[in-house]
Amino acid sequence: MNDMLPKILVVDDTRANLVAMRRLLADSGATLIEASSGNEALARCLDQKFALILLDVNMPDMDGFEVAQLLGEAEQLRDTPIIFVTAAYADDINRLKGYRSGAVDYIAKPINNTILKSKVRVFLELYAARMQLQQALNELAQRNDQLKVEIAERQRVETMVRHQATHDMLTGLPNRVLFHDRLQTAIQRAQRQQQNFALALLDIDGFKQVNDQHGHPAGDDLLQQIATRLLAQLRESDTVARLGGDEFAVILENVDEPQQALQLCEKLCKAIGVPYTLVARETAVDISIGASIGIAPYLAINRADGDEQLIKTADNAMYEAKRGGKNRCVLAEISVR
Repeated sequence: MNDMLPKILVVDDTRANLVAMRRLLADSGATLIEASSGNEALARCLDQKFALILLDVNMPDMDGFEVAQLLGEAEQLRDTPIIFVTAAYADDINRLKGYRSGAVDYIAKPINNTILKSKVRVFLELYAARMQLQQALNELAQRNDQLKVEIAERQRVETMVRHQATHDMLTGLPNRVLFHDRLQTAIQRAQRQQQNFALALLDIDGFKQVNDQHGHPAGDDLLQQIATRLLAQLRESDTVARLGGDEFAVILENVDEPQQALQLCEKLCKAIGVPYTLVARETAVDISIGASIGIAPYLAINRADGDEQLIKTADNAMYEAKRGGKNRCVLAEISVR
């Protein structure tokens, strides 16, 4: 319990004075620590935190003024209040010198019991108020840190939820919702900046057989590998999305001519056609698939086509690729209005 009480350091080189001070402050509500020299007082201050220091001025070797100056030079000690205890015959001189040395008050010898207890009580009350304020500030800082953690976690969860709402869980690619948003943005940008782009729809040839023969885990692995290959072939400005099942969509930005879109999609078709190694029922298997790709160029001068019409055009071209033998690209013809 005594560890919870504030501490007062009493510094005096006369043993009788220390005993008298101990008796006078026995009911002060503080723990008294004694030092009989300036050096001992400095050592005590380095080891413990005091609410108040009662410092005798006249001591051999190091007087109270020197002790106060040294305490004031230490950052962790300079806020500790010091009351100088000085002889009455040198009261005025010591008072001024004491204030310059860092004292906040003084008590003249011989000590008046009432004055001593009153001054000590005031500084103990100030110390208690300061400790309460510091505790409140610490609790506030702790709560602020907790709020920062909670806000960061909330932002992380919100970001994750937003990502999950707009991205395919299996491949991490944009899903149908984000694809439509990106497509509308591409149309608006093309009309505003008079730049052409193209939409390509991809359907994987032979995917159903992989699922039927090797199981859905192998099929999921295949879709993830296909997504990786598509991303590797495309530019940063392009968008590749998984619309569902084995159907993908690609928005090819800044395509000046339809033939450029066809060349890019032929590269995609070739990359997808490279054999894959899958783990099916704990056994590695090599499989080959293809892709039927339908391409719908969007010409900036052809403002009549909206996103749904563009999707329909690309979808028709994709089915034409399938009917034509699969694993090929078909470029839809776009009439210029």
